[in-house]
Amino acid sequence: MSFFPGMVRYGSIALAIAGVWQMSQVMEVIRAQETPITPPPVSPPAKPYPEGLAATGILEALDENVAIGPPLPALVTKVEVKVWQKVKQGEPLMQLDDRELQAQLISEEATIGVNEAALQTAEAQLTKQQDMLQRLQSVPDQRAITQDEVKNRANDVTVARAQAAQAKAQLEAARAAVKQTRLLIERMTVRAPRAGTILQVNIRAGEYASPQNRLAAIILGEIDTLQVRVDVDEQNASSVQDGMVASAYLKSDSKTAYPLEFQRIEPFVIPKQSLTGASTERVDTRVLQVIYRLTPPKSSTARLYVGQQVDVFIGRKKG
Repeated sequence: MSFFPGMVRYGSIALAIAGVWQMSQVMEVIRAQETPITPPPVSPPAKPYPEGLAATGILEALDENVAIGPPLPALVTKVEVKVWQKVKQGEPLMQLDDRELQAQLISEEATIGVNEAALQTAEAQLTKQQDMLQRLQSVPDQRAITQDEVKNRANDVTVARAQAAQAKAQLEAARAAVKQTRLLIERMTVRAPRAGTILQVNIRAGEYASPQNRLAAIILGEIDTLQVRVDVDEQNASSVQDGMVASAYLKSDSKTAYPLEFQRIEPFVIPKQSLTGASTERVDTRVLQVIYRLTPPKSSTARLYVGQQVDVFIGRKKG
């Protein structure tokens, strides 16, 4: 009678051992499928200041990039610049199609000639009426002429003077129209608003340019000296003060520090835009932006580009 309980007891123990063995095999398979954690390709930079803040920044052209677009929708007939080209203020960047305005200018210039002839006619008529009035007024014996005739001649002079004034006003209006059209033609040549380097050209001859285009036609910036727009999380915003020292590090070089010169704090906390891509990044983070100036040292071999992200460490205010 004791045989069967013993079999049940030993069978239960065997099943438990088999279950543990199967679980261990499953765990081995899971561990084999896991991707090993590898160290980052570039070690993070060491903290240069005993006390301070860490933040991310993005390189910009000095006084920010200038997104240049057309003043109105038009066909691009010529692009005058290339990427990396340095331009001075007022240099042409691109030419828009102005043939319609040129045709309008021809018609308006012809109108000037017509109005000049009309003014000459009106002035001659005024001179004639004034001469006739003066003859009547110079008659020695005024009894030889009626007062109505003198008044009619005076009224004719008034009308002729008004017609001459009207002709002169029409001439000035025609000249103003020509001047306006010439200014509109001049506007069809898009010029550099300031000196700098061409960073991007997103338009080609033959394409249709519009102010509503998503991409700016041309991006201009001063890159001999750069500025860094640093995003400080709003939790640390109260710790930021004017004149705080800072250093920037490239993502690809954690050993070379670029000293930064404080410029200003922008007093407007905004949603964070330059996300790092980490899975723990909070898209609802708001940041205070601090602007620093960066002058690349001559000894540096690394090339700095507008749009690069950098790691920034901000230390306490000097003194």
